[in-house]
Amino acid sequence: MAQRKSRTIYTCSQCGYQSPKWLGRCPDCQQWNTLQEEVRQEEKGSGTKTTTSTGAAPVKIGAIAAGDERRHQIGIAELDRVLGGGIVPGAFTLIGGDPGIGKSTLLLQAVGHMAQRQRVLYVTAEESTLQIKLRAERLGVDAEELYLLAENSLEQIFAHTDELKPHLLVIDSIQTIFTAALESAPGSVSQVRECSGQLMQWAKGGGVPTFIVGHVTKDGSIAGPRVLEHMVDTVLYFEGDASHPYRILRAVKNRFGSTNEIGVFEMADTGLREVANPSEIFLAERSEDAAGSVVIPAMEGSRPILVELQALVASAPYGTARRTSIGTDHNRVSLLVAILEKKVGLSLLSHDIFVNVAGGARIDEPAADLAIMAALASSHMNKCISARTVVFGEAGLAGEIRAVSRPELRVQEAARLGFERCLLPAGNCKNIDAPTGLKLVGIRSVQEALEHLFD
Repeated sequence: MAQRKSRTIYTCSQCGYQSPKWLGRCPDCQQWNTLQEEVRQEEKGSGTKTTTSTGAAPVKIGAIAAGDERRHQIGIAELDRVLGGGIVPGAFTLIGGDPGIGKSTLLLQAVGHMAQRQRVLYVTAEESTLQIKLRAERLGVDAEELYLLAENSLEQIFAHTDELKPHLLVIDSIQTIFTAALESAPGSVSQVRECSGQLMQWAKGGGVPTFIVGHVTKDGSIAGPRVLEHMVDTVLYFEGDASHPYRILRAVKNRFGSTNEIGVFEMADTGLREVANPSEIFLAERSEDAAGSVVIPAMEGSRPILVELQALVASAPYGTARRTSIGTDHNRVSLLVAILEKKVGLSLLSHDIFVNVAGGARIDEPAADLAIMAALASSHMNKCISARTVVFGEAGLAGEIRAVSRPELRVQEAARLGFERCLLPAGNCKNIDAPTGLKLVGIRSVQEALEHLFD
């Protein structure tokens, strides 16, 4: 008869690396003091390795009926957009974000819409059902088919799901769920991995969409092993700043849709409100006569969004110039400063440089290059850029301006909001028609762009 033998291992809470002894620094992810002690039970006996099987057999790909995904609309357009058009049956979705950012609020509003048509089970392992009820009343959530369960035992959760048979399951949060099969504490690497694995098998086996909430670490990544993000179908990050009322829902992984889409929400007393036109929100408080400010039509997935990009160039008082960027790539800003210094002749290397994307937005695409350089030049020369002008284009190291993707959507959004002039790469300008009221100016070099902006 097989005997159970316990063995102590140390697992990294960041990447899941395992070691037979404790190490101060993880050899895999190079993080300090992340290895946690865990006790595992192993079978000792005949030496025969036991495995589990689903009983599946090989099937020809042509014999598989693709069918329709049968997506279900949640009822929150911004969330449906990020998910790729709605919820796919059996989808396993992880949503993370800073504490208090609004993850539970978003999910409670979402299940409130879904419970109008289907049975939903909301499992809260951190709050009581009374607390959830009070929040639901504040959000105006009242659905007959919404069930609340305050439980953190995975076995008890499965017992209730077998009885209730919900069409949608929400776990808030995965770090507080534990299974009795493991001796480690809730939130440990082994508990998070095992509970997530069982929930994934349950969701896939029954075709029930499942949302799990994950906490984030100090560096902004979801707490627990990286294998957690590999297991799920979709990873959503809810981003925002406590000083701004706006929140951005971004997909960093999506097996059923694009990872470039974002959803924009506004936090209010009655919950999260959808922002149907983010461009007007990001430009609402823009000063039209300030040097160092320019508007760029950025692309977030298939949606063009106009945002204000600000730059400040000041003399370095201590000899060593600073480079600070918020919402843009720091290394990219340094490269663009060098292009302005070498190809245009602006003396910037001895100045402090600060670049910011107003409103808490973030721009990662190369199309922001020309706008960043225009804002830097505007601040350095103390000359304002026309408030009715938008700028976009990618800059090369030789000072040339290269074509970017989706120029027609960018100029259409600028025309819709009443802008009168658009500076864009000449390679894009010859392939699109100018919308009514918007003048398109093709640019081939950084020097040519500055001449058009400041003449």
